[in-house]
Amino acid sequence: MARNVEIKARVASLAALEPLATALSGAAPVSIAQDDTFFACASGRLKLRDFGDGSGELIFYRRADATGPKESFYVISPTASPDTLREALALAHGVIGRVRKQRLLFMAGRTRIHLDKVEGLGEFLELEVVLRDGESVDAGMAEAHELLASLQVAPDQLLSGAYLDLLAQRP
Repeated sequence: MARNVEIKARVASLAALEPLATALSGAAPVSIAQDDTFFACASGRLKLRDFGDGSGELIFYRRADATGPKESFYVISPTASPDTLREALALAHGVIGRVRKQRLLFMAGRTRIHLDKVEGLGEFLELEVVLRDGESVDAGMAEAHELLASLQVAPDQLLSGAYLDLLAQRP
């Protein structure tokens, strides 16, 4: 199973972060629309990501719901039929929620920098430091902390859980 170190933070302005992320990546971002449907799953999280162009990904992942950098284990399976796959999974497991977002993706070496505008929640930064086989989690965490400093993100901005959890906590 692939692994990464993931961190999420609430930010006041994606526009303020964009030039910093561009400087770190050295390239323009890729804009991605994502519609994630989450299904009941006893041993982690299972979501279907629909890109709106007839393609998608079924993603299983498992990680602690802790504030700050955390190790995440994941498996991604591409699909050319997200609509029928969503229907089958909904019937088999039940839908527990949906998250729609606009994402700007920057690559800084092996790290994916996501600037996310999440429907109903606001603006967020997410980092995913992809770990090599056998690499320690500490190495990924150190890289995540360096990027957070470069992006001027303070520790009190860090979040635990997923966007789905934040949506569920809304009144």
